[in-house]
Amino acid sequence: MELLVSAILGYLLGSLPFAVIVSKAFGLADPRSFGSGNPGATNVLRTGNKAAALLTLIGDAAKGWLAMFIAAKVGAGETAIAVAGLAAFVGHAYPFTLGFKGGKGVATALGVLLGFSAPLAGIVALIWIAVAAITRYSSLAALVAAVAAPLAAGWMIGRMSVVLPVTIMAAVLIIRHKANIVKLLAGTESRIGSGKKKAQEEA
Repeated sequence: MELLVSAILGYLLGSLPFAVIVSKAFGLADPRSFGSGNPGATNVLRTGNKAAALLTLIGDAAKGWLAMFIAAKVGAGETAIAVAGLAAFVGHAYPFTLGFKGGKGVATALGVLLGFSAPLAGIVALIWIAVAAITRYSSLAALVAAVAAPLAAGWMIGRMSVVLPVTIMAAVLIIRHKANIVKLLAGTESRIGSGKKKAQEEA
């Protein structure tokens, strides 16, 4: 029962579409209608509104962390807390609020990592930032960070209750970036900032 309640709590929190909510609040176009069509912070950034993108990023990350925080506060065990975080990630990627067509899950995964360990989240975030800064490819940064996350979790924590859900999130992240991988290999993937003008025109 504890695992079921944690899963439901996490999924419901994860299903809150902050990209859509924030975009409406700022009077921006629905993020699913331009750019990559992905309801996430990176696509919101393509409108040129950095404040909206930042709020989306914070909201999406907070979902993963908050699900685990609530589970911990009510006395859930380590496994149930991990389930809450993983369910929040799944809720973001496959939200019932958007017809099960959600975001890639990068920010929410970071929030879950923060729920497990601040140093773990920090290292993975630094890897993302470094790759994004050097290549200006958000998708490539996400893929490298996804590969690094389970390795970092195994090295820094080692417990299967942490390594397993982190590995599952990494696998889902990579799968959800399938189209981006094809574009990266073809040299047609858009770089950070390159879609700003186009998105503004489409918005």
